[in-house]
Parts: sequence; C-alpha cells; structure tokens
Amino acid sequence: MQSVKEMSVTLSHLFDTVHHNRKIEKGTFLFQEGSNADELYIVQSGILQISKIIPDGRELTIRMCSKGELVGELNLFSPSSKFLLSARVVESGEVAVIKKETLEEKLSQDLPLSFEFIQWMSQQYRKTQTKFRDLVLHGKKGALYSTLIRISNSYGIRTTKGILVELPLTNQELANFCGTSREVVNRLLSDLRRTNIISIDKGTITIHDLDFLKREIDCEDCPVEICKVD
Repeated sequence: MQSVKEMSVTLSHLFDTVHHNRKIEKGTFLFQEGSNADELYIVQSGILQISKIIPDGRELTIRMCSKGELVGELNLFSPSSKFLLSARVVESGEVAVIKKETLEEKLSQDLPLSFEFIQWMSQQYRKTQTKFRDLVLHGKKGALYSTLIRISNSYGIRTTKGILVELPLTNQELANFCGTSREVVNRLLSDLRRTNIISIDKGTITIHDLDFLKREIDCEDCPVEICKVD
C-alpha cells in the first residue's frame, strides 16, 4: 500500500492523528477474517502479511505491509463491517490505531480530504485488480513471474548482479502469493535458476533478467506504484 510519506499532506495529517499505538508480536494476528472492522491501522514498524484463507486450507497472500502503510477494512460508513482478510504479524513492531468512526466523522466534514481519500482508495483497488488479472489470465507460471516482478518493485535493490530482493521468502510464502502449491513453485523456481533468470542464496532471491519475466507475462508496464506487493 501507499506509504504515508507518499500521500498528500492532508491525508498525512489525518493519519498522524491517531487514537493510540499498539505493539504487535511476530506470529500473532492484528485482526482476523470475520471480526468486527472498527479500526484502521498505520504500520509504524514491523511487517504484516495480509491474506485470505481459502476453504481447502490454502492461503492467498494479498500483500505485505511495512512502515507507513495503511491496513484495515476500507468499507467505511457501514454499521456492520467485518474484516474480509486476516493480518498476520511476520515481523514484530507497532501500529498506530485509527478509530473507524473518527475517520468517518472527519471525512464527512472535510470535502477536500474526502476527495483525496477517494483517490487513494481508487489506487488501492487498481493494485488489487491488476494482481488478480495476472493470477487469472497467466496461469500458475504467470502468477509466479508477476509476483517476482511485484516483489522486486517493493523490496528490490539494484546490484551489479541484478535486482536483490531484500525480503527473504520461503517457497511456501511465494506459493501463497500465487494461490498455488509449494511443489509447483519449487519446479518453476528450479527452471528459472537453471536458465540463470534468478538465483537464490539462503532464501534471498536475486533477479538477473527482469525483462524475461515481463515478456513471459506480456507485461503492460503498469506504473511501479501499482505493480507492487505492498
């Protein structure tokens, strides 16, 4: 998600006015699917994994959220809103808590703020739409390639060897991003390593040929702020 420092000054001031801060511990949930969605959160430190548990037990990871990102159910002005996703803490830290009713009150009183918030929400929906487009249209291989591109945009740094992804991910975690099994991801990653498209060292991925991944999924060169996992 878009970080607070990238938002407009108006929105930044809104999100800086929080109710309280809350510690989050690795392995716990900030919120879970089906619970009452009466709060939103700004990540101050740590990393959250936002995901959907599929009925057959598989997990679909929607995004990873780190410092400065807004997390929560954005179904505002709904009296019985529930969380549709779960937020699991993968790195301990702290979140700032915004009461939903407080946000709704501010939005109802401030037209310019409401307009900018709608623009911000629109960008979040575009991110989600493009992710599911890739998952549906390009199959399991395309889903993995798309995920690698998005992860490189979110957590990659350029080196002499390629793009180093600073966020270590297991094959199961990559599979969760793709909505597929670890075995499928193992095979696809092995193919990419054999052809030197990527290399993996202690769980850390380096992408040597990003253009190959883009060609394989007919990449539309979406803006980087859209093509991300956060």
